[in-house]
Amino acid sequence: MAAAAAAPTRAEVMSLFRSLLRTARQFSDYNIREYTRRRATDAFRENRALGDGADAAAAFADGKKQLEVAKRQAVVYALYAPKAKSIMEMKVQ
Repeated sequence: MAAAAAAPTRAEVMSLFRSLLRTARQFSDYNIREYTRRRATDAFRENRALGDGADAAAAFADGKKQLEVAKRQAVVYALYAPKAKSIMEMKVQ
C-alpha cells in the first residue's frame, strides 16, 4: 500500500505560484501572457480552501505539471514571437 502524499507547505505553494507568474511573464504575446497569469491566479484561489491532505497534494502536483507545460510553451512561443506588439502594450503619447 502506497503512503499518502504529504500536503505541500505554504512556502512550497507560494514558490510554485511565483514560478507560474514568472513563467507567464516570459510569453511575448500579451493575450497568452495574461491568460497564463489569470489561469494561475484563478487556480490558486479555487484551491485555497483545500488545507492539508490528499486533495492539496494532488492540486500541488497538478500545479507543478502545469508549470512544466507553461515553461515548454514559453520556449515554443519565443521561437515564433510576433514582430509587432499588441495594441494593449502600445504606449499612448
